[in-house]
Amino acid sequence: MTIRPARLRDMSDCAAIVNTWIDATEWMPRVHPADEVTDYYSDTVFSKYEVFVADVEDTIAGMVALAPDNMVNALYVRQDQRGKGIGKALLDHAKQHATGPIELWTFVANTGAQAFYLREGFHEMHRTNGDNEERLPDILYRWQPEAGMHS
Repeated sequence: MTIRPARLRDMSDCAAIVNTWIDATEWMPRVHPADEVTDYYSDTVFSKYEVFVADVEDTIAGMVALAPDNMVNALYVRQDQRGKGIGKALLDHAKQHATGPIELWTFVANTGAQAFYLREGFHEMHRTNGDNEERLPDILYRWQPEAGMHS
């Protein structure tokens, strides 16, 4: 597995991972059609965030998008690549490139993600009753670098 900066041509693969996750997740409503998600990744995510992808045998297995304010905008791993350490590798990469504490949101219904973030040193900061476009309760998590860590 190689973690590398995403290229513009990677964005459709990244969007496909997100779209597949939305369609496969029972509790996740589809707020935007798949083509709008693809456009969002190409037009917005790629231009505004640092995006890194995990390459496994020349295939994009996962992606992470880190905003300038150290907010993880997206962290997704392809369904057939989960459980292989790819999410951890992407998150570790984001931690190395962040300029301070990292924050991210995950849905209350996404118990697997919650367990993963807690295992990776994140702490719950805040909960909402669905102040997002999906109208689903969510949780803000924060990771604080240890003293002496630097990017």
